[in-house]
Amino acid sequence: MTAETTAPGLLLAGVSHRYEREPVLCGLDLEIARGEITCLLGPSGCGKTTCLRVAAGLEPIQEGRVDIAGAEVARPGFSVPPERRRVGLMFQDYALFPHLRVIDNVAFGVRDGDKAAKRRTAMELLTRLGVDGYAKDFPHVLSGGEQQRVALARALAPHPVVMLLDEPFSGLDRRLRDRVRNDTLDVLRELSVATLLVTHDSEEAMLMSDRIALMRDGAIVQSGTASELYSRPESAFAASFFGEVNVIEGTAQGGAVATPMGTLAAPYKDGCQVSVFIRPEGLSLEEKTEYEAAGAEAEIVESHMLGPTCLVRLKPSAEIGSLTARVNYTGLWKVGKRVRIRLDPERSFVFPASQEM
Repeated sequence: MTAETTAPGLLLAGVSHRYEREPVLCGLDLEIARGEITCLLGPSGCGKTTCLRVAAGLEPIQEGRVDIAGAEVARPGFSVPPERRRVGLMFQDYALFPHLRVIDNVAFGVRDGDKAAKRRTAMELLTRLGVDGYAKDFPHVLSGGEQQRVALARALAPHPVVMLLDEPFSGLDRRLRDRVRNDTLDVLRELSVATLLVTHDSEEAMLMSDRIALMRDGAIVQSGTASELYSRPESAFAASFFGEVNVIEGTAQGGAVATPMGTLAAPYKDGCQVSVFIRPEGLSLEEKTEYEAAGAEAEIVESHMLGPTCLVRLKPSAEIGSLTARVNYTGLWKVGKRVRIRLDPERSFVFPASQEM
C-alpha cells in the first residue's frame, strides 16, 4: 500500500478561522477515512459551512492545516487551488448550469480525455445514478430529486478523494429525500470516497453517517457513532440536541439524585444543583393499582398513536411539570387515565444545572 491509500481521505488539524474579529472555528480537528461518511452536525451559525469551505479551498486558511490523501493542501501562506484538491462539492442549490444539457453538466467536471471520452464518463455516472434517460434534457425540466442526482454525478466526475456536501437534501420532500439520500450513500461508499456532510438535522445525521462530529461555537464538542452520541451524551447540549428530552431539576446528595420516578447516579459534590435529562422512551408507564408502588403518579392528558408507538403527555402529581413518554402502542394509554411512571437509568442523564443546553 502507498502512503496515499493508507492516509486519511481528509484531515483538518488545529483549524481556526475568524470573520473580522468574530471567531468562527476554534482549533478544530477532524479526520475522515476513505469510504467513511462523517456528518458535521450543529445549530445554525456554529461554523459547519465555514469548515467545509476551508476544506474545499473556498476560504483561505488562517490557522492550522488541511491534508487530502496524505498531501498537505493548505496552511497559512500556502493553498492548493480548489480545482486541484481532488474534492467534489455539492451544495443545497445544486448549481447546475441552466444553459447546458444534463450530460454536458456532468462532462464539465471530467478532467481527462477528449470530448467524446468525457461524455462517455458522464454517461456512465448518470447510468449509475439512474438518470441516464435525462442526458439530453436541460436541468429545468428535471425534478428536485433528479437534479440532485445530476449534481452528484457532476461532483463525482473528476474522481474526487473527498466529497463535501452542504445540506444537499434539504430542498426535497421527505419521501423523495429518503430515497435520494440512500442512493447517494450507496454510490459514495461504493467509490470509497471520504465524505463530509454538513447538516443541522440530527435525524439525518444519524441515518447517514458512520460518525457524527457535533459542533458548537466553532468547536467539536463530541464525536462518535450515532449510538454513542444518543446513548452516552457528554453534555447537556449533546443530550438535548438529539431529539426531545424531559428535564427535571434536582440536588446531588451522596453521589446520587432522587426523582419521583427513581434515583440516578450523580457524581457531583453534595448540594450541587443538577438537571436530569430523560428521553421519552426512557419513561415506562404502568396502570395504577390500589397498591403502593415505586414511581410517580400521573394523569394522561394527551395520547397520540404513531404506528407501533404511542406519544403520551403526562401531568404528574409531583411538582415536576409535564412529561412526555414514548411507549409501545397497546390501546391502554387513554386520556384521563391514572398511571405510574418509572424511569430507565440507561436513557437518563445527569449534568450540573449550570451547564448550558
